[in-house]
Amino acid sequence: GTGPPVVLLHGFSLDTRMWDAQVQPLAQTHTVIRYDRRGFGRASLPVAPYSHVADLHGLLAYLQISRAALVGLSRGGSVALEFALTYPAQVEKLVLVDSVLGGYRWSDEYRALDKTVWDTARTQGIAAGKAAWIAHPIFAPALEQAAVGEQFRVMVEEYTGWHFLNRDLDQRLDPPAAQRLSEIHCPTLVVVGERDLPDFQQITDLLHTGIAGAQKVVLPGVGHLASMEAAAQFTELVGAFLAQPGA
Repeated sequence: GTGPPVVLLHGFSLDTRMWDAQVQPLAQTHTVIRYDRRGFGRASLPVAPYSHVADLHGLLAYLQISRAALVGLSRGGSVALEFALTYPAQVEKLVLVDSVLGGYRWSDEYRALDKTVWDTARTQGIAAGKAAWIAHPIFAPALEQAAVGEQFRVMVEEYTGWHFLNRDLDQRLDPPAAQRLSEIHCPTLVVVGERDLPDFQQITDLLHTGIAGAQKVVLPGVGHLASMEAAAQFTELVGAFLAQPGA
């Protein structure tokens, strides 16, 4: 498309395909960029310490884009947020969807759910780990929709599973984003699925209250993959937010 740039950042174990429903509608008014983050999709695997924030900065420099809106789901949301903290002049707007938040203390219940997946991968192999990840309660609402569930399964099954068996070398912010939300001054939209797990509801509230002027929207009836589960509603919501006058 043509128009102001918007970058779409996918979640863990997913890839650019999770944004299939958004690209063409957003391209009517924006230049839409999506890419596989390092370690996912068709991107190379980490072999040394790296930074998802630095990767995005390098991509924008390569594309000669000085300023863009960022839309990120889950771990992609935390990358967008950390990029905005590191390079504030380059971020026009932020959309954080069912976002992870660096420095947030996960509940014991959520840690146990993730631990089951990683333990399964390490003891029974990557294929078993992927099956356990697909069965994670966080994705139960998405799996209720046949087309969304199938799209999700395909992405996970084609994911390498590298992170299940290796320590991620991504260099995170220090101090973490959770302690620096007051530094975000660009227009921000925080979105969460009504049925997402309690930790993500709490993170959404922290983002909403911690970022001055942030807007919050709860998408009814959907879970963690809100942009896929309620694709049309989500795309309309984001399009309207991006059309609002900037800061």
